[in-house]
Amino acid sequence: MKKTNPEKAIKELTMVLMYLTRFNESDRFGSNMDITWKGYDFDIINELDEEDYIRQGNHRSKSVAITEEGIKLSQCLLNKYNISDWE
Repeated sequence: MKKTNPEKAIKELTMVLMYLTRFNESDRFGSNMDITWKGYDFDIINELDEEDYIRQGNHRSKSVAITEEGIKLSQCLLNKYNISDWE
């Protein structure tokens, strides 16, 4: 099995952690997007935003929205790293 370089692993695992800790406040904000806290490396957050896996909205916000592409990527990464999804 080929090893993943540290930079790529950090980015992928950040996406996985954001996915696993997501929540949805559709009743509060009227949006069905999953939200997660953005307490991770800002450079990685910015890269994931540029790649359209997340949306930061207001950069002063403490949370980000995970896009459909971000959900798909996260589910693939769960499989790659052999992590179970929430039931």
